[in-house]
Amino acid sequence: MTGISAVDTSGPIHIRLRSRSIRWLLFAIGLLLLLDCLYLVTVKVTHLGVIVPAIVGVVLIGLSLFLGRWSAWLRERPWRLFVWRLLLTGFFLWLASLLVFFVALQRLQPSAEGSFEPRAIVVLGSSTPDGKASPTLAERLKLAYDLALQHPRALVVVSGGTDFKQKVPEARVMADYLVGLGLDATRISLEDQSTSTYENLVFSARLLGAAGVKPDVPMMLVTSDFHTVRAGRIAAKAGWSHVRTAGALTPLYMRYNAWTREYFACLSGWLLQEY
Repeated sequence: MTGISAVDTSGPIHIRLRSRSIRWLLFAIGLLLLLDCLYLVTVKVTHLGVIVPAIVGVVLIGLSLFLGRWSAWLRERPWRLFVWRLLLTGFFLWLASLLVFFVALQRLQPSAEGSFEPRAIVVLGSSTPDGKASPTLAERLKLAYDLALQHPRALVVVSGGTDFKQKVPEARVMADYLVGLGLDATRISLEDQSTSTYENLVFSARLLGAAGVKPDVPMMLVTSDFHTVRAGRIAAKAGWSHVRTAGALTPLYMRYNAWTREYFACLSGWLLQEY
């Protein structure tokens, strides 16, 4: 009798403990995702790489709070459980594809090895909240400054139009930042009309062409690490035939959100055949 009693009580206890652990795990992961995204919003970083994890975080928190009721509701109708399993399968397949993308993006980063003497260094813009370089843009400009010192004969083009709700073009903010680092202002040309990466490259080509620099000369394209692969392809479509990309490290606190955004950007570009 003692043995039977022990078996009868241990099963339900084990199930309850496992259910409680799952709830806490879902809640912890969801809360971390949500807090991370809320913080990024406070520092004026808002894009799909922030919105999608925030939605996932809210769903996970909701599941942790109502897991029992949700499970009971699913079991009431077989088709509900079937659809739910399909959704879960789709989510985990998407998550696996995202992880594969992260690994591929890391491995496809351009190498600094080999001789390359650019005739021009083009720096792609990024957000400029309150008329100041964002952390991501600051890293690009620091890298561009180092490259400009390594290649003193190269022209430097900062490319970026006016941000939404901003009054100063990105290019102006970028030029001021480089001058603040110590770069001679006479080496810097501003392209302040573009609103996309493709326009960055097309308008910069026109600007350099006016200075006697043709698109077939060696050109260094400075952007963020997550953007190098797509930017290189867009540059080729824009007519640049001898391009090398240089990727600035994305700040850790927003790195994987930025990489997630790039995942959707690459997917969109592929579907729309943008390059």
